[in-house]
Amino acid sequence: MPRSGGPRTVTDDQVEALVKRTLETTPKNATHWSTRAMAKESGLSQSTVSRIWRAFGLQPHRSETCRLSTDPYFVDKVHDAGAGAAAPRS
Repeated sequence: MPRSGGPRTVTDDQVEALVKRTLETTPKNATHWSTRAMAKESGLSQSTVSRIWRAFGLQPHRSETCRLSTDPYFVDKVHDAGAGAAAPRS
């Protein structure tokens, strides 16, 4: 049945492509997609990307896996941080 308001401007194919790109790729020089980056990449507006992500429950900033730093001195920094911790009480 017809609904009030304007016709949809985003097709099902565009929604599918956006969801697929969100789940299967990452942007250059970043760990996850932002709404602005995805909007620029897909040609859709930021609010449209946000609405689609919300509808599908996508949260690219929440990673399912643990990612360690790519800093070459990461291990040294962890050791330095552990050395400064208080000694256990006896």
